[in-house]
Amino acid sequence: MNWPPLIHDWNRAGGAPAFLNNRVPLLLDETLRDGLQSPSVRDPEISAKRDLLHRLSKLGIHSIDLGMPGAGSKASAAVKALMLEIRDHRLPISPNVAVRTLEADLIHVAEIQQKVGMPLEVGAFLGSSPVRMDVEGWDVAFLVKTVRSAAIFCRLNAIPMMMVTEDTTRANPDVLKAIYRTALEEGAEGICLSDTCGHSTPEGVRNLVRFIQEEVIEGQEIRMDWHGHNDRGLGVANAIAAFEAGADRLHGSILGIGERCGNVALDQLMVNLILMGYWQGDLTDLPALGERVAELCDFEIPANYPVLGRDAFRTGTGVHAAAIVKALNRGDAQLADAVYSAVPASMVGRRQEIEIGPVAGHSNVVYWLEMNGHDVNEDRVNRILDRAKHSNRILTDAEIEAML
Repeated sequence: MNWPPLIHDWNRAGGAPAFLNNRVPLLLDETLRDGLQSPSVRDPEISAKRDLLHRLSKLGIHSIDLGMPGAGSKASAAVKALMLEIRDHRLPISPNVAVRTLEADLIHVAEIQQKVGMPLEVGAFLGSSPVRMDVEGWDVAFLVKTVRSAAIFCRLNAIPMMMVTEDTTRANPDVLKAIYRTALEEGAEGICLSDTCGHSTPEGVRNLVRFIQEEVIEGQEIRMDWHGHNDRGLGVANAIAAFEAGADRLHGSILGIGERCGNVALDQLMVNLILMGYWQGDLTDLPALGERVAELCDFEIPANYPVLGRDAFRTGTGVHAAAIVKALNRGDAQLADAVYSAVPASMVGRRQEIEIGPVAGHSNVVYWLEMNGHDVNEDRVNRILDRAKHSNRILTDAEIEAML
């Protein structure tokens, strides 16, 4: 995205990393699977999930995780229904489901594929870190045997398989090599690195991706996915680091909902990828999608949530308001959108909002009056401003109208 010429963008001072080679990231949405594993959200009805499929497809999302068919009859029926929605409406989105590396889970996928008549990729996951292996009493031989059995089942039943190692960012190198190499030998089409506990830092992501490229992929045409969590608040940063280091497809959920501290916030990731010039898409419908997910999942969007929060493009500060108004008075909407905002509000179909409160100035009141169709005069401005200065919060529109 191009910034106004008055901005010197230090983020691009060194130019784009040479090794990106014009690569474009693929995006996989986890809202309807990993997102719904949050203990604090509600599982929407199937009609609502169909609606989300269409909204996500319109945004340009490449793939979507439809759930875990092995979790029970309700989950399996939901996956089948969503598959039919994708098929019947020819949605340009690739379906995916999460499964354990067990035939009991994979049988459900084989049945759904046969009934719907279209491929259903599995993200077959297996714990790989020493702590998980110790808790479960697993050794490497057991992991390799389990992976081989699952991969052979997928190959024989024409199920596209992505091998997912849980807790990849805390796993030993030799274990990762053993698991991934076995899956690839038996026909897996992709692999997924998972920061299941949100442990990694961007540097750790780069180290891991580099290792997998050199020791596992070794120049082969194999898709590498990144699946991250946000326990240390680094989810989006880690996903970007993974793409820059070589990952092909990035996972996330709308509003970052998910287990514990949530997944990579897919909405924030898309905004950043566009601003960094890595991805292209129309995000004007993103706020409506965020509100829809919040409504369906009974989740409250924090006021200060980036881009989609109530306060993302809202100011009550006099100095900030004065600068925005001066840009608007010059007829320069792009400048007004950039003078006190790192993300253009217009990018997501929003606008800069100026409120009147304790730290407001003359410009705040003038702007409000003009935007709400009232004549501006000094007495009116001073009365409203005096009221605001003696308040302990932003004045509501109703309160201002009552004063007028």
